[in-house]
Amino acid sequence: MIYEIHKDFVKAGAEIIITNTFTTRRIRLAENDIEEKFEYLVSKAGEIAHEIKKIYPNIFVGGSLPPQLLTYQADLRDEKDILSNFSDMAEILNPYVDFYYFDVLSSVREFDIAIKAVEKFNKPYLLGVHISEGTTLPSGEKISDFKIFASNPNLLGIMLSCVSPENYELNADQLKELNVPYGFKFNAFQTTAPKEGYTANYKKSRGNPNEFLGKRDDLNPIKLAELANKFKSMGATILGGCCETRPAHIEQLAKLK
Repeated sequence: MIYEIHKDFVKAGAEIIITNTFTTRRIRLAENDIEEKFEYLVSKAGEIAHEIKKIYPNIFVGGSLPPQLLTYQADLRDEKDILSNFSDMAEILNPYVDFYYFDVLSSVREFDIAIKAVEKFNKPYLLGVHISEGTTLPSGEKISDFKIFASNPNLLGIMLSCVSPENYELNADQLKELNVPYGFKFNAFQTTAPKEGYTANYKKSRGNPNEFLGKRDDLNPIKLAELANKFKSMGATILGGCCETRPAHIEQLAKLK
């Protein structure tokens, strides 16, 4: 299934695919009593993405390093634990990926730790910053705080990840001021700042994210592409889709090249 999904997105015009490792982090597997499958699942995700690249050699494969605890919340654990989690995933993915994608992280500290985890591989990395609402990360930090990474030689760019087009627009000027390539991965959720019940209860029985986050009906492929084109004209160069976007959305985005 994952193989076919990757293939569908590439056929739609995607130039980058991301390994399917967002939910293969150790804590998520442990909550489902399958932590022993960690290495197998991360490796298999890398292998599948790499197989797609063999068929479509002009695409790039990004290794997804997601938040290692909860989604849309800053990870406040000890640095050594977070570093160990990131390092384990990065090590397994390394043979299969062209770059690392720090996937929807919620604090400057987590990005700093993730960068430390991948330094030894000397591969480029893309920062996927999450802001649920307004102009601050869940940690309370601002986009301007990412200036500390702007001169890193392996930095590909900084994007807002798993955000609404409206939220991206609120933060676009701050991204531009970093003077690095920037852009977005839009979702089609109604919110990524849910009330108690989604991120607060990290249980295997928490259900479909749509039950807590909702799904927008207005962001069809044409509408999403119109918004993306608007932001492209303002300077965004990294254009992508996240949760609840489909190959049809990417097909329209690809026309903006």
